[in-house]
Amino acid sequence: MKTFSPLEQFEILILIPIRVLEMDFSITNISIYLFLTTGLISLFFIAAFADPQLLPTRLQALAEMAFTFVLSIIKQQAGSRGLFFFPFLFLIFFFIFSLNIIGLLPFAFTPTSHLLITFTFALSCNLAFVFIGFEEHGYKFLKLFIPSGGPIWLFPLIIVIEFVSYSIRTFSLSIRLFANLMSGHTLLHILSSFTTAFIKAGYLTISLFPALLIFAVFILELGIAFLQAYVFVILLCIYLNDSLHPGH
Repeated sequence: MKTFSPLEQFEILILIPIRVLEMDFSITNISIYLFLTTGLISLFFIAAFADPQLLPTRLQALAEMAFTFVLSIIKQQAGSRGLFFFPFLFLIFFFIFSLNIIGLLPFAFTPTSHLLITFTFALSCNLAFVFIGFEEHGYKFLKLFIPSGGPIWLFPLIIVIEFVSYSIRTFSLSIRLFANLMSGHTLLHILSSFTTAFIKAGYLTISLFPALLIFAVFILELGIAFLQAYVFVILLCIYLNDSLHPGH
């Protein structure tokens, strides 16, 4: 009997090979899901605000709740100056959340279970925050790495520690999201394999236990899909606040 690895669901497949001047522009399953998610998000907000009502429809109310939720995060973590970056942070939250949710559909692909995708998100944002810090404060942005009130003879060590701590933000952001999504989907695949094996063997009663576990883990993964998008954005807001207010 042919067996399937739980990791096969994360395989990136080339659907349409495209090469131009030795550069690879092939369309893969991961790019299909990224474009699909972008289209679904666009359709959702077009439908929600195509004909806005004073007494909002359910779809409009849901979209407004999402706006209010992200707006409150930015206000709490980055202050009023952070509101300038609301469109970007809202898009990041909704895009990651949508990718996580779509990945829970049967036979679907989860782009956020790949470190390449999450690392790209995290690195792009953190580089942008560095540029914002220098644009806003010039070289005074480097005060972020020199805490005030400390002994001068400890400054070299403190600067190194602060720089390393700042640098690993990209890795902590990307690995947290990737690891949570990958581990959850792997667990669902393993439990589904157990259930299928028990059913094929005729142990219908025993198969109920892993089936119940699948349901429980699926509900948990729905919460994780939201929680990881929330954590990602709230940490971005904290890092943005460091760029806007670098002084300790």
